[in-house]
Amino acid sequence: MRRVIAVLGLAVLASVVPGPVATASGLGFDLDRATIPQLQRLMDRGALSAVRLTQAYLDRIKTVDKKVNAVLKVDETAIAQAKASDQRRRSGHTRGPLDGIPVLLKDNIDTRGLATTAGSRALLGTPPSADATLVARLRQAGAVVLGKANLSEWANFRSTHSTSGWSGVGGQTNNPYALDRNPCGSSSGSGAGIAASLAQVAIGTETDGSIVCPAAANGIVGHKPSLGQVSRTGVVPLSLEQDTAGPMARNVEDVALTLSVLQGRDRTDAATLTYPSNQPTDYARALRKHVLRGARIGVWRNAGIDKDVDRIVERNVALLRAQGATVVEVELPYQAEIAEAEYPALLTEIARDLPPYLRTRPQAPQTIQGLIDFNRQDPVELSKFGQELFEQAATAPGPTDPTYRQQRATTTTLARRSIDETLAAHHLDAIVAPTNSPAWRTDYTTGDAYILGTSTPAAASGYPSTTVPAGYVGTLPVGLSFIAGPWADTTTLALAAAFERANPVRRTPRL
Repeated sequence: MRRVIAVLGLAVLASVVPGPVATASGLGFDLDRATIPQLQRLMDRGALSAVRLTQAYLDRIKTVDKKVNAVLKVDETAIAQAKASDQRRRSGHTRGPLDGIPVLLKDNIDTRGLATTAGSRALLGTPPSADATLVARLRQAGAVVLGKANLSEWANFRSTHSTSGWSGVGGQTNNPYALDRNPCGSSSGSGAGIAASLAQVAIGTETDGSIVCPAAANGIVGHKPSLGQVSRTGVVPLSLEQDTAGPMARNVEDVALTLSVLQGRDRTDAATLTYPSNQPTDYARALRKHVLRGARIGVWRNAGIDKDVDRIVERNVALLRAQGATVVEVELPYQAEIAEAEYPALLTEIARDLPPYLRTRPQAPQTIQGLIDFNRQDPVELSKFGQELFEQAATAPGPTDPTYRQQRATTTTLARRSIDETLAAHHLDAIVAPTNSPAWRTDYTTGDAYILGTSTPAAASGYPSTTVPAGYVGTLPVGLSFIAGPWADTTTLALAAAFERANPVRRTPRL
């Protein structure tokens, strides 16, 4: 079976010349390379305001996004939100590092007053009346909700021949490094939007690969948190066994600061109730400079699939060793068994988990079959590819079926064992693997052309994974993923940040 679940939920020009974003924004600094702490220092000194920062991003959306098509809808209250942030700063009541920072939200995350569609025209009715829990936390932290990002419709789980980055609502998102190339995964607008500097931070979601693949393919950082670290309440589900939301940004520090705001228990999401009491509340403090020195890291090469990726991995293994890490070769077991069980399990889970969400949207179809019928009658929804996965889900076994229960147990247990046993056998702190092969050309005839992806072990186990830019094949980015055990988000973020400092390869896309 084609690797359809490599980039699920929850998606020819580049330049190393600095400064194009600064010139376009008129801010006097390179917006593309600015970090949240740098922006906060500028705002504290009065050299920048949240209004000017927000307006700079809105201006880029009006111009640059004509080519990228990453943003579905701008929040008309964004400037008002920024003004409120500036007033808080003047009165000495800022709410933390995200106060005044513009954030894009993937369009499967409920946002008060803005349409939330999961890319489907079936959800174009009345917007949600309440924010998702994670959006409420962003607002409480003072973040400016800039707008909604396009995505692969229904978290890329509608068709076996889908094209990532396309939705019936938003059309096709393009990779800003090469506009004819695909942005990958269902968080495609989030990844492409951050790469094109349309916001400082974006929130994506992942079921299997759809934070890490669009982050890697678009040359940015993405963190897929431990399952239960971030509430899913108000997020359109695919599978509550694997779904999570997480931050995407152009550097690890911004990702860590955003995760600190998103994380925490939510009594309406049972998965978060397992959140350990000793988890940190400030992930940026874990980004120690010399954490690679003395670390033991396993490299899962997936060699022989793409020779260009192999060269990038080899170069970065040498870099890790030069930074003082011990790197050992590993192979993660059980991958074929996991792949065989995960796909049918997800069919049952979307049929179980999506309808309860649809009941919060009474104008929409209320079942998978209702969505199938809607798509058949709609002039746009089936114009690029079909809905084979929806059709399979409509007749999938129920959640009490013994075969399904075995499939889910196999998927989760073997994914956890693949990581746990590898870490223990080699006394490792983490595992690194190439996140992706270079982005393929977008083609509706052939659909997605996945060659290499390593998201499944962390996604199916519920363990954390952080991808960071590792190199380029021509103009196209390739990422390196840091994977670790349960609740080891600080480990993956710290190692990724140290790697980023030692290997500052990210290039600004020249659109």
